[in-house]
Amino acid sequence: MNPYQFYSAVDRQQIDWLWYPYIPYGKITLLQGDPGDGKSTCMINLAASLSVGGKLPDGTQIPQAQTVIYQCAEDNVGDTVKPRMEQAGADCGRIAFISTTGEEAPLRLSDSRFEESIRLLGARLLIIDPVQAFFSESGEMQSAVKARTAMGAMANIAEKYNCAVVLIGHLNKMSGGKNLYRGLGSIDITAIARSVLMVTRDKQMPDIRYISQIKSSLAPEGESVAFIMDADVGFQWIGRCSLRNVSDEMLLTEPERKTKIWRVKNILRLMMTAEDVPSNEVIETMGRLNFSERTVRRAAKDLGIKAYRKRYVWYWKLEPESGNDDE
Repeated sequence: MNPYQFYSAVDRQQIDWLWYPYIPYGKITLLQGDPGDGKSTCMINLAASLSVGGKLPDGTQIPQAQTVIYQCAEDNVGDTVKPRMEQAGADCGRIAFISTTGEEAPLRLSDSRFEESIRLLGARLLIIDPVQAFFSESGEMQSAVKARTAMGAMANIAEKYNCAVVLIGHLNKMSGGKNLYRGLGSIDITAIARSVLMVTRDKQMPDIRYISQIKSSLAPEGESVAFIMDADVGFQWIGRCSLRNVSDEMLLTEPERKTKIWRVKNILRLMMTAEDVPSNEVIETMGRLNFSERTVRRAAKDLGIKAYRKRYVWYWKLEPESGNDDE
């Protein structure tokens, strides 16, 4: 029997996406960032949306409710994780975790309990938070061979059950260089991930964070997605924005920048850097952030945002040097 095979004999397969182009089904996605930047919170909110068939962070409707496994090593499931799930609007009957109480061995990436739980539940998303806690204590993360073995085992599970796997990890403290290499232990961990996402804070508005894609092996890199973590409004998605089009000069820096209208203007600018946005979506999003429609329309007028109609839908377009057409 020949040891080789021609690619012409291989059937081409399409990639299924939980969230295009950020999280593919059947593959590993790595979400990394500094501690406290909102990695866990944004994934809990994504899990909550999946559990009820809600919307993805960019506003795309999820076709149907899905079962999720959220495995957290740092927070208590009763006093921390479940309240956060409920606050995010989750159907907790569709979000499971693997119990590790008693005399059972610690849960590791290569543990058969992950595969068994995915199989029994038909889970479409597995979130491991943080992934550092699920490597062995014998230097597995720093060893290329051991790290690749552990990651390879999880990648095989993801592919076998067409389940999306998101590994949450803390960035190391290395300064300079590419963000891709500030991740976890051996570079083999990042190499096996098909998508690598990073959470960062806005320099001028620290309660606004961005999920940016810094590696995409299966599709063109997606635009960044903004969200807000605020004491008054809690967690809210803002939507897609293009950080390539955002600079310190773009955001407003007047002395009165702490005012409500300053915040509204800058959030509107972020929302419209990637694409024109339906005006009703803008008003709805800003309403969730506790900004009135009157304030939003005033800020839009000051910014020179133009309204236009396309296929019975009104859109807002950022044109700083032009006037605004009212709907």
